[in-house]
Amino acid sequence: MSQENGQDPQPGSAQLHDPDDPLATYVLEPDDVATLLRRVVSSPGAPTHLSYAPFTGAPIAAVPLSTPDDVARAARQARAAQRLWGATPLRTRTAVLDRVHDLVLERQSDVLDLIQLESGKARVAAYEEIADIALVARHYAARARRYLAPRRAAGVVPVLTSTTVLRHPVGVVGVVAPWNFPLTLTLGDVLPALVAGNAVLLRPDPQTALTALWAAELLEDAGLPADVLQVVVGDGTIGAALVEHVDHVSFTGSTRTGRLVAAHAGEHLVPATLELGGKNPMYVAEDVDIETAAEGAVRACFVGTGQVCVSIERIYVHRDVIDEFSAAFVRRTRELRLGSGLDYRSDVGSLTSAAQLATVVEHVEDAIGHGATVLAGGVHRSDIGPWFYEPTILADVPPEARLFREETFGPVVALYPVASDDEAVAAMNDTEFGLNASIWTADSRRGAALARRVHAGSVNVNEGYVATWGSVAAPQGGVGSSGIGVRHGREGLWETTRLQTVSVQRGAHGLLGGLVPPIGLRRLFELGPEVWPQVYTELLRAMKSARLP
Repeated sequence: MSQENGQDPQPGSAQLHDPDDPLATYVLEPDDVATLLRRVVSSPGAPTHLSYAPFTGAPIAAVPLSTPDDVARAARQARAAQRLWGATPLRTRTAVLDRVHDLVLERQSDVLDLIQLESGKARVAAYEEIADIALVARHYAARARRYLAPRRAAGVVPVLTSTTVLRHPVGVVGVVAPWNFPLTLTLGDVLPALVAGNAVLLRPDPQTALTALWAAELLEDAGLPADVLQVVVGDGTIGAALVEHVDHVSFTGSTRTGRLVAAHAGEHLVPATLELGGKNPMYVAEDVDIETAAEGAVRACFVGTGQVCVSIERIYVHRDVIDEFSAAFVRRTRELRLGSGLDYRSDVGSLTSAAQLATVVEHVEDAIGHGATVLAGGVHRSDIGPWFYEPTILADVPPEARLFREETFGPVVALYPVASDDEAVAAMNDTEFGLNASIWTADSRRGAALARRVHAGSVNVNEGYVATWGSVAAPQGGVGSSGIGVRHGREGLWETTRLQTVSVQRGAHGLLGGLVPPIGLRRLFELGPEVWPQVYTELLRAMKSARLP
């Protein structure tokens, strides 16, 4: 980034207003943009997508779009590169992840600017992506050998049958990444696929393509061989074309689109990992420290301008403390600083697009029209930037309002009173979604017991979402309309592998250099169809008596 004064925005460069200096702008250099864009697999003369900076509406870059033929070409290149990459020693692959960990921390200032530039989020929210990738890279670098190690299994005949379960890379993994976490939801899915020995075909959202391309450059600097990662850019047509050329697809996005991806993947018998929408709930019990719960609720609801898959959109508060909690929550929410600076002086940034702003406005106005009360926010802050919206708290939202059940994906939350733990759990589970949930209570045992009753892939006790998401050794995924499959942990790595069982039968040609004659299943079957079932029946009984698995 460089600073210039008094220049008009040009296509290919983005200028962000510095609130402390009306004449200053932050500029992403066109040469830097061009270097990144050359990594997109596209054809000469390809049409482009012009992305805009959410903070100002200024143009960022004309991103070349890929065609279905480009996707096929990228997949061929990736598949050819994967043959060598998959045969590379695992210690070499983990070394790449080790280097990614170091580089993303060293270069965080550059990519923080880029994340903010493309997504509009506040810098503190952008930093979550830096921390997340460092955690994921370090975890898989340290644990991949254990996760991918061959596993011994009990054989059909004790001693004579040796059975091993192996994990192989599937081949080419397709990653369809969204715009709301342009670093986390690209590298976060790419890294485990790569360390498992796969090549990756990545399709970032066109709005945040530069961050994804920066990540591709980072991987190359970390030692990833050429062509193992291919980047294509485009709309749903390109996402559909990607599914046709990969061996596994990881998709993060809306439930509606996720169902289409699942159907298309099913037609091609391509396994899919899908993280989809959510209407994530939080419960505040009557025994909480009010200020602690209110501070946690602010982070859980408004970090990332509410455009976080696991952020909270519904809060159920025990009626004994709802007035006190509401007052503290509203006070803390009104204290949040909205802004567009590339620094840590703002708490909440902009929505990423006009479409997201329209959804937020529509949901809030519809709720108000059905009788909801605005406790905080509810204002489009066009004085700050084109798509800024104040963090909003609503009460008295009736079931008829769209906001009651539909995912808003913005800085909006509704409060509801409940009379008991049972009523809270029932309300939390009254949804088609099941991605994330949060429970706040001074009694951790009570919280853990309640968590087990909530229908969600992850439940945080006395935290909004960071505790489960940041525990990268544990799987993270959704249930119901929130998706299938998981990321993180050994299970997330295993998503991009295929299983192979190898059984070696000893004794078929004798043992000890012929001193022991051939034995094993052949000798058993030679007893004849009237005898060997009886013999094996006694063997099965003996195996049970010996407690053999």
